[in-house]
Amino acid sequence: MNEQLACWLKTASRWEADAPKAGNVHPAASFVDLTHDDFVRSAEILADCYLNLEQPAEKLCPSIPLLKVARETRQQVGRNTNLGILLLNTPLAAVPSEQLLSDGIEDVISAMDIDATVRLYEAIQLMQPGGMDKVDEQDLSTVPSLPVREVMLLAAERDLIAKQYVTGFRDVLGFGVERAEYWWEQTGQHRRQAVVGLHLDWMSRFPDTLIARKLGLEMAESAAVKARDVLAAGWPNAAAGQDAFAKFDVWLRADGNKRNPGTSADMTAASLFAAFRDKRVNFSD
Repeated sequence: MNEQLACWLKTASRWEADAPKAGNVHPAASFVDLTHDDFVRSAEILADCYLNLEQPAEKLCPSIPLLKVARETRQQVGRNTNLGILLLNTPLAAVPSEQLLSDGIEDVISAMDIDATVRLYEAIQLMQPGGMDKVDEQDLSTVPSLPVREVMLLAAERDLIAKQYVTGFRDVLGFGVERAEYWWEQTGQHRRQAVVGLHLDWMSRFPDTLIARKLGLEMAESAAVKARDVLAAGWPNAAAGQDAFAKFDVWLRADGNKRNPGTSADMTAASLFAAFRDKRVNFSD
């Protein structure tokens, strides 16, 4: 089973990285400190970790492979390319293979104890994500004293990834998988176009919390409005929609890529993994 999980995890990460999403790194667009090759290597590290696990993933606490991948990514890539994907996809990968993700994810999260939180904190500290301000309770610079769900509850209002741990991954397994399936069918299984559409959907429905952490909620909400405008203009088929997308991409990349919609990209990768794993999107790669 680990071999199949490794394939799904790698494919979800690669599809997300390869698609020319608005405001993100892809094969034709880099940041000063990040390239598409960095994300390709990170996807390989993630897959290799699952291939080399000594036990089936469903027998392990998700924080164990999460921390292992974070350490390898930091050593081999040297920057944060996949923390959000790890936080989202490692719990999903721990659901027993005979269960649907929606049926098994609650038990996985509930079993993530304080030791799991300690590993999670170490992974976050290694990856040094942007926009992480100091907080009064359970700050990342301290030793945690709560299990994972309770820690995530403290951050759920300001972080969409944390919210998934509190809600049983409701947004990923509901909205995300449904929209992945929709775009896969709507685009005639055009992989990159389907992923861009899914990313736009995430941005339009949920203001990107990475943008919000770095630049404030108002900026994140402005990005959400612009994403909705792109879709309303008829992207990807209408010329007006394509023009709106191009302008939106330029706007997101202005000011040194500070408006990078990274959380939306992570939610896109998680939606793809969940859609593959529950056989909602079937592919041959």
